Amino acid sequence: MAPATRRAPLSRGPGSCLLAAALALAVLASPARLGASAAADGSSGAPDWHVVSVSSLLPSAVCTAVGARAASNSSSLSVVHRHGPCSPLLARAGGAPSHAEILDRDQDRVDSIHRRSSAAVDTARASKGVSLPARTGVSLGTGNYIVSVGLGTPRRDFSVVFDTGSDLSWVQCRPCNGCYEQQDPLFDPAQSSTYAAVPCGDPQCRGLDSWTCASSGSRCRYEVVYGDQSQTDGNLARDTLALGPSDALQGFVFGCGDDDSGLFGRADGLVGLGRNRVSLASQAAARYGAGFSYCLPSSPSAAGYLSLGGAAPSNAQFTAMVARGDTPSFYYLNLVGIKVAGRTVRVPEAVFRAPGTVIDSGTVITRLPETAYRALRGAFARFMRKYKRAPALSILDTCYDFTGYTTVQIPSVALVFSGGATVSLDFSGVLYVSKVSQACLAFASNGDDTSIGILGNTQQKTFAVVYDVANQKIGFAAKACT
Repeated sequence: MAPATRRAPLSRGPGSCLLAAALALAVLASPARLGASAAADGSSGAPDWHVVSVSSLLPSAVCTAVGARAASNSSSLSVVHRHGPCSPLLARAGGAPSHAEILDRDQDRVDSIHRRSSAAVDTARASKGVSLPARTGVSLGTGNYIVSVGLGTPRRDFSVVFDTGSDLSWVQCRPCNGCYEQQDPLFDPAQSSTYAAVPCGDPQCRGLDSWTCASSGSRCRYEVVYGDQSQTDGNLARDTLALGPSDALQGFVFGCGDDDSGLFGRADGLVGLGRNRVSLASQAAARYGAGFSYCLPSSPSAAGYLSLGGAAPSNAQFTAMVARGDTPSFYYLNLVGIKVAGRTVRVPEAVFRAPGTVIDSGTVITRLPETAYRALRGAFARFMRKYKRAPALSILDTCYDFTGYTTVQIPSVALVFSGGATVSLDFSGVLYVSKVSQACLAFASNGDDTSIGILGNTQQKTFAVVYDVANQKIGFAAKACT
């Protein structure tokens, strides 16, 4: 059941009746007092408050997915959270990690992204004799979403992480010199009639970040070392990739891993959606169009979708897609402001623009410059004074205890992007709820104003996030999967 959203806050918690009545009267007497945030679909008069049943704060332990799909798109794949009850990986993986573990590893991914974004500085340091570790991929973290794809002829299905921060797609293959334990049997190239190794002279080989060749006519060997020191090594190959029940991409280039280790859980591999030409998004552009979209569900017990190409929803709001030379695989956009309960949080636009903001499917919690985060936290806390504070949860320092309440009233949070796109977050994008007694503001600080900001997947929930690569813009359409 999706949380209800209303303009005037109502409460049924202990000692809150008089406060609720006062707030309701204040809103009726002076609507402008709380302001009016812009809706994600561009309409005016959106709610300033989320009024939510406490019983709906925690996800169901049972999968309630109904197979959400992008309309009229044969390449659409169902997306589920890898740690939720809909995940095919969970049953034999020993259960989901704790919230603290998820958030701690999320910080590892953020640190990895920050290291890559400061490559120019690192290179300068290395030239002065400072030893630096070589990494070609960001840390995968634990908050990723998975899709099921088919590979080979005949088709074999695999459950893989999808990641906008990675380029090369890969699965583990037989024979394997060193593979981690995964959900499904390893892909066997010998059993696929359409499999072919990519030779060293192929441009796809030489376009990789890290590749080796024994000779010009030999097979291309790839290596990806992620920020958390997980790694995959193997042969670059081509085969048929099945997308959905009846659609397929011939000659798809991917990594056939035979020496893999690290924190991949039981996922069978990864699908990369970055901007490099070896990514799935780039390889599929000629057939489906240059772009893709996805919708991440509000709850781990529900499903969203990933779709290649296709038309954007009619209610999508767009902002410019920005490219940066130091991290060419990432998708950037310009966050320029934040609203809380319809009021603009006072932060100079330059605070957001100076470091820039990357949108990332694999980072859980949005990271903001320190100045912006402090302003957001202060504004949010002023509207939450009625609730008892709870202990911090890992990187989340603004938490509340809703014990004893039947419903709670949470101020809306909207993100404002260049060009005027104003995205009013779903309730699931405002609070990260570990338990009723610990619900936390789902944003964190970078600790400074110089590290790049990151728009994480918690804030992207329920939106169709449209990567229109052809027109170099990113769009958000509300209520695409609920």
